Amino acid sequence: MKRINDAVIIGIDHGYGNIKTANHIFRAGIAGFDHEPLFTGDMLVYGGRYYVIGEGHKEFVPQKQGDEDYYLLTLAGIAMELKDEGLTEADVIIAAGLPLTWTSGQKEAFAAYLTRNAEVSFTFRKVDYHIRILGARIYPQGYAAVAEYAPSMKGVNVIADIGNGTMNTLFIIDGKPQIGRMFTEKFGTYQCTLAIREAYMREYGSALDEATIEEFLITGTASIPKDRLKLVRTVAEQYVGGIFRRLREHGYDESTMDLIVTGGGGCLVKNFYRTKGSRVRFIDDIRAAAKGYEYLAGLQLKSERGV
Repeated sequence: MKRINDAVIIGIDHGYGNIKTANHIFRAGIAGFDHEPLFTGDMLVYGGRYYVIGEGHKEFVPQKQGDEDYYLLTLAGIAMELKDEGLTEADVIIAAGLPLTWTSGQKEAFAAYLTRNAEVSFTFRKVDYHIRILGARIYPQGYAAVAEYAPSMKGVNVIADIGNGTMNTLFIIDGKPQIGRMFTEKFGTYQCTLAIREAYMREYGSALDEATIEEFLITGTASIPKDRLKLVRTVAEQYVGGIFRRLREHGYDESTMDLIVTGGGGCLVKNFYRTKGSRVRFIDDIRAAAKGYEYLAGLQLKSERGV
């Protein structure tokens, strides 16, 4: 969270797997109830309904403003950031992002979605909040994670932002993003999860729990028999091979270009790409995009106000 005059800028990275703010991360799942549920630790109360945050799995949707979920998850993220500062009331500017090639076409609709209520009252984790939403600024995913130091980049740099639902690729040449060389594909880590699940079911006739698959993708191992682990690793390596095949199709040359991998899928490249060289770097901070949104919004607002 950043302060600007009497308002606060709160960056929200609306992932398909997780929601990230500058200081927090939680699952992008939500379950709604008409009556107070049994477990209320991460409960949001809004509009007369009860919502358990982090429950279930958010399915891929091409337009995030297509349902109520991301609005409610945004409120939870704002509450977490405000609590860190001891605030329950604030004027808020939301800084968020969309996949690279979707930003120009959807940013107005997404900003309108996030700001549809000028004032919002809700309860999160049994604390009451009242916020005034002054606006929303929408920026391209991938670039936000490197925005603060992008102008100093030399040569040809390729940003690969691998999320749960999409992979965004952006070329930056001598610090300048190349508008004609940015790509968004539905090739996120969840596609790898689905491929592992299908291969495991086909080979062994039983389902591999999604939590086990997630553990494997993050750490490179899991508590399953070695022969089965070998199958899962093979599928993961094939998926990562697909990432680099797509990058090469877009013009990436690992001998002449620097590759910067960001997003939750970076762990897959670390764990399952055997030939990565010294020109592959990783942004390990899973909250880098949310911090980048705040940084970009701060610059934009200061420029508009002549600061």
